[in-house]
Amino acid sequence: MTTKPKAKKFRIRRSAGAPPAAAASAQPRAVAGAGAGGARAASGGGAAAAQDMMFAPDDDDGFGDGAFPTAGRAVGAERRASVVAQGEVMNAGEVSVEAEIAEIRREGLTGRQLRMARRVAQKHGLAPTSDFDAVRLLRKQGIDPFQRSNMLELVVPDQPGQTGRDVALPRVQDRTQLPSTHVLDEDGRAGEIVRMQRDIVRRRRRKVMQLAARLAFFVMLPTFIAGWYYYRIATPMYATHSEFVIQQAQNPAAAASGLAGMFSGTAFATSQDSIAVQGYLQSIDAMLRLDKDLDFRAHFSAPDIDPLQRLDPGASKEDTYKVFKKNVKISYDPTEGLIKMDVIAPDPDMSQLFSERLIRYAEEQVDALSLRLREDQMDGARQSYENAEAAMLAAQQRVLELQEKLGVLDPMTESNALMTQITGLETQLSEKKLQLEQLLDNPRPNQARVDGARGDVRRLEELIAELRSQLTVTSESGQSLARITGELRLAERELQTRELMVTQALQQLETARIEANRQTRYLSMSVSPISPDEATYPRSFENTVLAFLIFGGLYLMLSLTAAILREQVSS
Repeated sequence: MTTKPKAKKFRIRRSAGAPPAAAASAQPRAVAGAGAGGARAASGGGAAAAQDMMFAPDDDDGFGDGAFPTAGRAVGAERRASVVAQGEVMNAGEVSVEAEIAEIRREGLTGRQLRMARRVAQKHGLAPTSDFDAVRLLRKQGIDPFQRSNMLELVVPDQPGQTGRDVALPRVQDRTQLPSTHVLDEDGRAGEIVRMQRDIVRRRRRKVMQLAARLAFFVMLPTFIAGWYYYRIATPMYATHSEFVIQQAQNPAAAASGLAGMFSGTAFATSQDSIAVQGYLQSIDAMLRLDKDLDFRAHFSAPDIDPLQRLDPGASKEDTYKVFKKNVKISYDPTEGLIKMDVIAPDPDMSQLFSERLIRYAEEQVDALSLRLREDQMDGARQSYENAEAAMLAAQQRVLELQEKLGVLDPMTESNALMTQITGLETQLSEKKLQLEQLLDNPRPNQARVDGARGDVRRLEELIAELRSQLTVTSESGQSLARITGELRLAERELQTRELMVTQALQQLETARIEANRQTRYLSMSVSPISPDEATYPRSFENTVLAFLIFGGLYLMLSLTAAILREQVSS
């Protein structure tokens, strides 16, 4: 990294009481200073003279005790001034030089600027007669004498062997940036104000014209094109409006009970079904069914439709689906439970037909949504009833098999009959035993009667024992009446249990059927689709205004963005 050297600040002392002529004849250095001071005094540069008087007496001008290289030329300048003072005639070249110097004096240059100009002129090998002449010569050479970077670069040459005179300084680009001490009078000030006002009006008019041109190109022209399309080219479209609601069958028992009916829900608590139906009507499945049934694609591919709304006859499913979503608008209102549908078509009759077919698809979808729920509820109850009924039939078959196998219709009846017989025989046995005891109490009983009574008692005991053996002792068939009775009782009890289970399953099946009927969804039409007789779209005026607002907003955003970026870059 190379650091440029800093040059010393040179100051020129000026004698307070020496006139310009005496200063010119004293020393070259004093001649140069006096020439500069006389020029400043002649041009009314009071500020420069005051600034020179502020320098200390012992300030050095940078040249030491040596004489200026142009001291002789300064004497020549004084001689020309004396010639002019004596009234001698000067040639045209001298008049033009004096006019240029007078013009430079009127610029109100400071003493420091004049000294800087003289030093720059000396570095470039010029021979100025005064500080103002140095400024004139430098400007003729195209060198700005007041550029600070030039003075710093003049100290050290860029290349070895290169002197300060060979360094090229930049040309003067703009001379209007110099300070001026010229004071205007009232007329001049009024003229300058009028000129500035006219310039401001001119610039404002130019900016307004530029803004109007930009608005016309970026806002008005696209708005005009959009309005021309909506009013002249756009194909009239007809919209068929319809509204329907999905309801749920209400349970009469829940409606009858007060508190239970509050927690059972309402007939309009079908938001999920409504959202599902809305999604289905906006799906590609509904579009394919509509295209298959009513040839949706061919209807929107008619040649009389404008190119922006026309569908290509060989369009894909995705392109057709985009047109379908654009022309079938479905909305759901959760507060009222209504589904609103607008179907748009170039023909009003086809618009109504499309709407009716979509409503039929919605009804089928509603039935499909509730059918599975009803089937799930009915399947469980129906399966339980069928199982209970099969078990009851098996128990009934078991009872019949036991009755046929054992030859007993009713074991309880058989047991009761045997017990009745046994009870009667035991009563007779007790009577016979009493008769026998009565006969034996006689001192001389009748032997025949005693023997008859004993025979009756014996026979009754044997009969009772035989009857009792039928109840517990295994017979020739291999089973006793007690076993037969126990098996039949178990079979009959199982049969009763199965019959009770069948009754409960039947009740559950009926309850499930009622609940399934309550889960049924109904699509009720509140607004039926009717074909319109006037075109609904395009809304030419509204669309044109909307296009104007959109283009205006885009232009405003872009202009603000550009202004912010320009400000950021400039800062």
